[in-house]
Amino acid sequence: MRRALTRHCSSRGQYCRNTRWLIAVANRNPPIKVLRFNAAVTVFHRVFVILFALTVMASGARSVMAAQAYVIIDSQTGYVLQEQQPKQKRQIGSLTKIATAAVVLDWAERKSGNLNQMTTITPEAFVGTTENYIGFQPGDNVALRDLLYAALVQSDNIAAYALAQQVGSQLQSLLPAGTKLTPMDAFVAQMNALAKQLKMEKTRFVNPHGIDDKVRPMPFSTAEDMARLTRYAMNKASFRFYVSQKERQIEFERAGHKLHYLLRNTNELLGRNGIDGVKTGRTARAGECLILSADRQAEIVKQGQMTTVYPRHLIVVLLGSSSRFAEGEQLVAMGWQLYDQWAAAGRLVDPQKVL
Repeated sequence: MRRALTRHCSSRGQYCRNTRWLIAVANRNPPIKVLRFNAAVTVFHRVFVILFALTVMASGARSVMAAQAYVIIDSQTGYVLQEQQPKQKRQIGSLTKIATAAVVLDWAERKSGNLNQMTTITPEAFVGTTENYIGFQPGDNVALRDLLYAALVQSDNIAAYALAQQVGSQLQSLLPAGTKLTPMDAFVAQMNALAKQLKMEKTRFVNPHGIDDKVRPMPFSTAEDMARLTRYAMNKASFRFYVSQKERQIEFERAGHKLHYLLRNTNELLGRNGIDGVKTGRTARAGECLILSADRQAEIVKQGQMTTVYPRHLIVVLLGSSSRFAEGEQLVAMGWQLYDQWAAAGRLVDPQKVL
């Protein structure tokens, strides 16, 4: 029996699906039957070898990875290439800022929000923060765009809070009359609304920076949910640009004087082995967390008169690690091996393994 598969691939970030199987009845000529039987055995052998290799690699990964949870997905289709404890609820630290940035960028795109507008950092932004590497002070005036860079590149908690407070005040004005929410409550509500939209069923955000010390209720998410969120955010060209910057100079005003600060990305793997983002996170409860995106040149496949271009992009989510950069690098390398084997087998997508 001969099978030909017609495949339609949608734009980046959408599912790739088989739309039709065409089945032709084999010729009854005996010699051809023998040839087709041999070909079928060869195909079966190749598929068996690939599946066996995937199983061995999966068991090996579980034995060497110390991380509490991780997931590796193909960014184009959302197909899960490998996972460990993907649904386990955990604290995620500053990975929360991916949701913060996504809400801000959604607001800018859908409500014509101006990212160049200035906002004043209030004293509330410093509550609960233990680090202030940039040296912000209450009363500093900063553009929203520079606050985004500070939150995503150098993972600044004060910047994340200031962003949420300003954009939250804009969101607050869009609520029905009589709704009693502070700007911060309105912003966090939008973060959770986005999580619901993305089917992040085991996620709860309680603040814009991910601080989990002396916080009630406790924030949490899962490796699987964070992969969904990252895939959504990475579909935004602006977000991809922010998280790809190794360094970025920002400007802010204090008492009529302009000050500058050079941000340095907390992602030590950025720029290595095709890694082009995304974000780090760490708290005592969360352990070391890391989300990476990795890119390879698109694969071009020609079949007769038809040419198909397959983007090759991975997303790796790593939670509860004790050595996030070493493990992250290993997971990316393993991810590409799994991807190549999946591609060689025809890139078939099991709907049960798609985020």
